Amino acid sequence: MNDFKLKVILSILGGIIFSFIFILLAFALPADKEKETIIKKPKGKLEKISHSLREN
Repeated sequence: MNDFKLKVILSILGGIIFSFIFILLAFALPADKEKETIIKKPKGKLEKISHSLREN
């Protein structure tokens, strides 16, 4: 087998293995889901000030 065919076969096999690794990682690693944030209404005066500062 000449060098060109060997290089082509090795590059194809390398691409397949590289793709397979990323496909496995896509299934193994969990996707980040946005967590729902619960915003409670401020009760006291200090909480109202703190809440208004966070909005700006």
